Amino acid sequence: MAFIRLRDLSVEFPIYQGSHRSLKKLLLPASLQGNLARDKMDRINVRALSDISVDFRDGDRIALIGYNGAGKTTLLKVLAGIYIPTRGQIYAQGKVSSLFAVNVGVNPEATGRENIILRGMYMDVHPREMRERIDEVAAFTELGPYLDMPVRTYSAGMSVRLAFTASTCIPTDILLMDEWISAGDARFLEKARKRMADLIGSSNIMVLASHPMPLLREWCNRGILLQQGRIVVDGSVDEAIAAYQRSSGVERPISEPA
Repeated sequence: MAFIRLRDLSVEFPIYQGSHRSLKKLLLPASLQGNLARDKMDRINVRALSDISVDFRDGDRIALIGYNGAGKTTLLKVLAGIYIPTRGQIYAQGKVSSLFAVNVGVNPEATGRENIILRGMYMDVHPREMRERIDEVAAFTELGPYLDMPVRTYSAGMSVRLAFTASTCIPTDILLMDEWISAGDARFLEKARKRMADLIGSSNIMVLASHPMPLLREWCNRGILLQQGRIVVDGSVDEAIAAYQRSSGVERPISEPA
């Protein structure tokens, strides 16, 4: 059984550069929002997340909602183990896969086949396991002989197809996404959509941070609204979207596309 539990979790980033005077000017208005503070070493810290306590359970398809800078990406990176909390605890069980910028780590001088292995290493998947998936990736991408050519010879669409397919070939318990993955041309898009549906369906927990509300309604059953690094709503996806729209001054019926 997969789960994630966060208890009183906070993440702060110290600011090491910038003149004392300019930062002091910045502190005055920003301190009203509670995003900046001084620590014991007189450094200015940005509070990206503050006192987060939440449980993610089997069957959760969670939409992370909020303005840019609300803490969505920071929370995802904490769940992925990329960021270490400044305070608080995280308890988790299950294999975690994060689909953040699938093109990261692609080596243009390496072949497509080699890049499949490299993508697996980036996702903490053993090369042996990725080698077992190469034939499946090759068939899905339809790259044919290009798979043994350097990626620098690929078109942009071919490169995206390779990165997307390699990133989604391993089943996972906990799936984390920062924005929905775009997968190239229209012909390939429907295949990619079905592949994403299968990956989400086989995952115990999915957490998606995105802005298009119809997309969140389609794929998510629970919504978490973040404001200034704090959870202000945790309920159904419709409840979280409605609260977000009220906070932005946009009122729409729940059934109306955002």
